[in-house]
Amino acid sequence: MTSPSSPGGPPVVPSIPLHAEAARQNGDASVGALVKEVTTHVSTLVRAEVELAKQEITGEVKKGVQGSIFFVLAGVVALFSLWFFFFAVAEAFNLLFPTQRWAGFAITFVLMLIIAGVAGFLGYLKVRKIKAPERTIETAKESVEVLRRGRSDAPAATPISPRT
Repeated sequence: MTSPSSPGGPPVVPSIPLHAEAARQNGDASVGALVKEVTTHVSTLVRAEVELAKQEITGEVKKGVQGSIFFVLAGVVALFSLWFFFFAVAEAFNLLFPTQRWAGFAITFVLMLIIAGVAGFLGYLKVRKIKAPERTIETAKESVEVLRRGRSDAPAATPISPRT
């Protein structure tokens, strides 16, 4: 095993030691003692599994964050490089209007506004179609109703009618 500080190696998961058991003869233990022993072992096993899962998930999340940093960096560089692209488009329009340089930049600006407007409109159409999760809400209400009916002091709720 590697130490927690060794680079490149897997992290050491601290173990939860089982206590030493005294040797016993067959039939020496009562049912209650056996149940207590099994409960202790299961509890120890569950804690060890949870600790292992926590260690593994932490490592994977760190990798994901590190990878996402590179995606963010790539997006920022691409976003800033668009300025040069649109500047080149404006200069290309200036070849059509050599005496009036401002016209190429104005045409580029208007094209950018049109593209932004179309993209915004398409986004609006997509967002407008978002609806509440009706089935999930309905099943959650049914679960609450079942739980209320299970208690003796809770009044029975009225049945849920689906929305129209």
